[in-house]
Amino acid sequence: MNARIELGARVLGIDLSHPVSVAVALDFRGSQPRHFGAPRASSRPFEAPGFLGSVERGASCNCETLTLIPHCNGTHTECVGHLTREPLDAHRVIPAGLLPAVLLSVDAEPAPAEGEDTEPAPERGDRLITARALEGAWPAAAPFEPQALLIRTLPNTAGKLTRDYSIETPPYLTQQAAQLLVRRGIWHLIVDVPSIDRAHDEGRLTAHRIFFGLPRRSVELAAAARPEATVTELAYMADELADGAYLVELQAPALGGDAVPSRPLLYRISERSS
Repeated sequence: MNARIELGARVLGIDLSHPVSVAVALDFRGSQPRHFGAPRASSRPFEAPGFLGSVERGASCNCETLTLIPHCNGTHTECVGHLTREPLDAHRVIPAGLLPAVLLSVDAEPAPAEGEDTEPAPERGDRLITARALEGAWPAAAPFEPQALLIRTLPNTAGKLTRDYSIETPPYLTQQAAQLLVRRGIWHLIVDVPSIDRAHDEGRLTAHRIFFGLPRRSVELAAAARPEATVTELAYMADELADGAYLVELQAPALGGDAVPSRPLLYRISERSS
């Protein structure tokens, strides 16, 4: 199914039949990514008096109980409710429909990165996603001003699909990188790392706070300048996806919580004459 979309003076063509998912499929029985020392996501047959939900074990149907931590097990989208006293469900913030997006590939810089910093200061061996790297990868021309940004860290190995990120510190954003995204008008950030902040950062979550517009140490939802913003973490952008402009759809179930498992879909676009 082909569609024609007008964005300002530009006319774009899009094939709605062939989106590309950048979600990591969460395999409850096999290898899977996880973060922050969390246990594996798991499944087991539901049990009730006189019933065990497993056809293999004699039941008429399968019925499973799933156990997972959205922030730590697989691709998820979170909102500013991750940091606030007042609850906010991510699915109420995630926008419906297609968003103009740009995919960038960047090399994380070894810390310390000249002219850029984090709170607290990075540790020896940390790798940083810097504003400098993002600026260098940003396309000189795009058919639109993106509302969403996808960041693919290099090297881009398939190990991201199953990695235990508790073993080593993955790349994370500098303060300047987070500030750049806000200045660039990015409202929806999609990354292939488990967090845009260092896992053990004394609870500061500085990049999160900058992106959501939440002042330092504030836990009040009303204080957030960008409560409509979302961050999607633990995505995977395969090499078949070239850097450049796309349309993205953030799919998520209507589950409560400040983070929810999600399935971002990328749509390739082509520019057409009006």
